[in-house]
Amino acid sequence: MEQILSHTCGSFENCTETNIQTFLTQCYEENIDPQYCLSWIAEHNAKIPNWANVSKISQEWINGHTSTGSTFFNNEGDVLR
Repeated sequence: MEQILSHTCGSFENCTETNIQTFLTQCYEENIDPQYCLSWIAEHNAKIPNWANVSKISQEWINGHTSTGSTFFNNEGDVLR
């Protein structure tokens, strides 16, 4: 995941609404559960500018691309476990 993040976003600080989708797509293509990848990204949400929008776009991607899409975040953008 770290290698995919480096390739798609560069760093947590550079994650955007656009490149987070690329990150999740790459995880999926590498047979890494995108929900797991999103949970890993969410653990670092304090480093991600505009996390509220990035998490919203990420969740929409998960819901549209996986059969088990589920909510990971509460209204404040905190990870639900």
